[in-house]
Amino acid sequence: MSKKIKVIGLYLFLCLFFQTVLWGQINSIGNQDIVSGEVWKDTDGNVINAHGGGIIFHKGKYYWYGEHRPSSGFTTQVGVTCYSSADLRNWKYEGVALAVSDEVGSDIEKGCIIERPKVIYNQKTGKFVMWFHLELKGKGYGPARAGVAISDTPVGPYTFIRSGRINPGVYPMNMTLEEQKLTWNPNEYEWWTPEWREAINKGMFVKRDLESGQMSRDMTLFVDEDDKAYHIYSSEENLTLQIAELSDDYLSHTGKYIRIFPGGHNEAPAIFKKDGTYWMVASGCTGWKPNEARLMTASSILGEWSQLPNPCVGKNASITFGGQSTYILPLKDGGYMFMADMWRPSSLEDSRYIWLPIRFDEKGIPFIEWLDKW
Repeated sequence: MSKKIKVIGLYLFLCLFFQTVLWGQINSIGNQDIVSGEVWKDTDGNVINAHGGGIIFHKGKYYWYGEHRPSSGFTTQVGVTCYSSADLRNWKYEGVALAVSDEVGSDIEKGCIIERPKVIYNQKTGKFVMWFHLELKGKGYGPARAGVAISDTPVGPYTFIRSGRINPGVYPMNMTLEEQKLTWNPNEYEWWTPEWREAINKGMFVKRDLESGQMSRDMTLFVDEDDKAYHIYSSEENLTLQIAELSDDYLSHTGKYIRIFPGGHNEAPAIFKKDGTYWMVASGCTGWKPNEARLMTASSILGEWSQLPNPCVGKNASITFGGQSTYILPLKDGGYMFMADMWRPSSLEDSRYIWLPIRFDEKGIPFIEWLDKW
């Protein structure tokens, strides 16, 4: 073969090589968009199953925890799954972080209901702590418990510690002494009447559940700048949000907690802090059907909260774009990402994810607008 032919062959090979590389880069960039509402697959090509979840960032990686949902039915058959990523787009399946138990009578026995798992890292203990909403097997949504588990690594396995209701025997910090002295018989009140609303506002269900502890359903966690952690959950038959301080090791509650928006019927809380101001997005209670999001704000997490209009704007804003809030993730660039679930009760496994950037208007108030991809 002549030298000239060799050179031409090498030239053609290099052209083909660089074209392939460039084409791969273009495809890679094109696939790096976050596209809400579509089927998302992990790096093995399997559909991601991590609903009602949250994300933490630890040592250069994101870890996403969520409910493993079945193709039919509503109970938990697997547990809490974990995925990892360096870029929030390509997710590697890390396995089941917290598995249900085969032991009969276990709080997390297979067939229980585990929802809204959230993980936070404790700087003092070096442990990863998971809290979640738990309903005992065969009990429907009556138990309304919070469960806690712990791990030495972000991916687990997490060791289940216990479950129970919140702060038994303790009144909220913002419930007056007069309200604490009131006695109620909830059976005497017809729901949604003015008299019932007044009783709820004054703490009728707080008093009812005082001995056993407060109900805890849809929930999230938040770690403040001083490393104090807080458990935010829907309580009092999903009528009132409560915010409870966690102990220094994040494994229990200190007894400090408040009620916000009594009777407001809020669930699915998601919280973040920007420039000293706390912001929370929540949803109404309409079962699996989407509804209008609510925006709340405070200058102190255990202080007075006020409610603002729906933070979602644009088409389908009145139904949160078909989703329900689950978590708000602070991003490395200083921004924030709103996370929600598009529930499909006919097959919860097929529920989709909505991830959108949070932006701020000229007054510094957050808003969320649908983007086909970003």
